[in-house]
Amino acid sequence: MAESGVLDDLDRALVHALHIDGRASFRQIAEVVGTSEHTIARRYRRLRFQGLLRVVGMLDGTRFGQTSWAVRLVCTPDAAGPVAEALARRDDTVWVRLLSGGTEIACGVQSGGEGDDLLLKKLPRTPRVVSMSAHATLHMFAGWRSRAAVLSDEQAARLRPDRVDEHEITLGGEDRALLRVLARDGRAGFGELAAAAGCSQTTARRRLEQLRAGGALRFDVEIPARALGYHAEAWLWMKVEPRALTSVGEAMARHAEADVVAATTGPTNLMAGVTCRDIQALYRYLTERVATLDGVREVETAPVIRTVKRVGTLLP
Repeated sequence: MAESGVLDDLDRALVHALHIDGRASFRQIAEVVGTSEHTIARRYRRLRFQGLLRVVGMLDGTRFGQTSWAVRLVCTPDAAGPVAEALARRDDTVWVRLLSGGTEIACGVQSGGEGDDLLLKKLPRTPRVVSMSAHATLHMFAGWRSRAAVLSDEQAARLRPDRVDEHEITLGGEDRALLRVLARDGRAGFGELAAAAGCSQTTARRRLEQLRAGGALRFDVEIPARALGYHAEAWLWMKVEPRALTSVGEAMARHAEADVVAATTGPTNLMAGVTCRDIQALYRYLTERVATLDGVREVETAPVIRTVKRVGTLLP
């Protein structure tokens, strides 16, 4: 996706609305923000055409017995780019980023099937991969959040979908076909979904609603941080005293800079993805906020050089 662009207030309102409900209708969004349906549709299509905005459907693999992993790879200087591109093409990678001068890769993987093949067999045998570590997610303190939060609480409430009532979900062939389409375009029409799944539009609509209501499917917004005025992204790999892991994780989850915060296995036990306005703001965040948290022993900072895959989906 494109990494530049300037969003005005209406663009940001649209992005915020889609973060709340990725499949909210243009009419509903227009009524909430106080403009015309035509204007919202035109803004969405322009941002989509420019590569600045995409809604994606994501399956919650943990609902199907899968484990989320953060995988760190160090590659030879000439290999990091191609390896990252290859990882991004896999269905079982959720996100892929080049870090630390372009020789390190971090990626999110869902395992419990084919993901194990990626983690345990293929990558360690690749000569251009110098080292690899895998960190299983034990607890999520904060997930991906919107950086275009401009709508009021009242406006947000009007857009928020019905509360999820989790129940057992079993995926069939039609579901897998629907999810493949939604992974590319979370706002795909029911005609396109029905054609892919080989069912009626009514069936496609009903099944999508069931997947959402059961908590198995959620929608996210893919937008480069630079388009929102943020120019410094980094991953933090932290060693925290076990007694303080929960308190530090909860504190960081309240930080506006933190996009994702998770307790993990491995030599480090807390992982965080952070986004700041610039390098100076990142420095202040690390020294004035993270450094003051009781129980933090070590912090390794890996700047994000390039995002190869921002969000994705998994079909178990």
